[in-house]
Amino acid sequence: MTDDTPAASQELSTHGVGPWPGGRDAWPNGEHFDAELLENGDTRNVIDRYRYWTMEAIVADLDRARHGFHVAIENWQHDMNIGSIVRSANAFGAHTVHIVGRRRWNKRGAMVTDRYQHVMHHPDIAAFDAWAAAASLPVIAVDNIAGAVPIETFDWPEACVLLFGQEGPGLSPEASQAAQSIVEITQYGSTRSMNASAAAAVAMYAWVLQHAPR
Repeated sequence: MTDDTPAASQELSTHGVGPWPGGRDAWPNGEHFDAELLENGDTRNVIDRYRYWTMEAIVADLDRARHGFHVAIENWQHDMNIGSIVRSANAFGAHTVHIVGRRRWNKRGAMVTDRYQHVMHHPDIAAFDAWAAAASLPVIAVDNIAGAVPIETFDWPEACVLLFGQEGPGLSPEASQAAQSIVEITQYGSTRSMNASAAAAVAMYAWVLQHAPR
């Protein structure tokens, strides 16, 4: 697959691009290009490499490079952080995001990244735990509770699921019991905890530091 997309620039990355310069006669070849976007411009929240590509082509290309970690979030009270967590999962190349509990979640924070990110639903922790066991994926919970291992000392499995509780109550007892390990993010200020979506981004980046190709 060739990519004739114009070179990246800060302006293009921020504001998108207009119609392909030169009109139809100058359009690039390739099934991954979207004729409507070439005609009218592409203002989607995608990196410049994917400008003018169809959504299906972007997902297929991402699938060739997704990392070995998954992300799971408990959703018992319609947690508003889930959208932001999905967005971070897309940014860090997570394999799949798993919603445990309520199926519905607020997608506003995802900034449309859920269209490019695989999302799977599990009705409860038992169902999620059974899925993880069948997939041979250890569950690594992230929460600042007794017995948790400091994140900077943790040896992340290359294939695993990062499990997060919802804002406020944190991990449910069932989630803690389903985890093979529990990791905490070391904090240095006066607050007892940090925002759930921020914690998820920190944990994903910690995995990336150990396992993502450079």
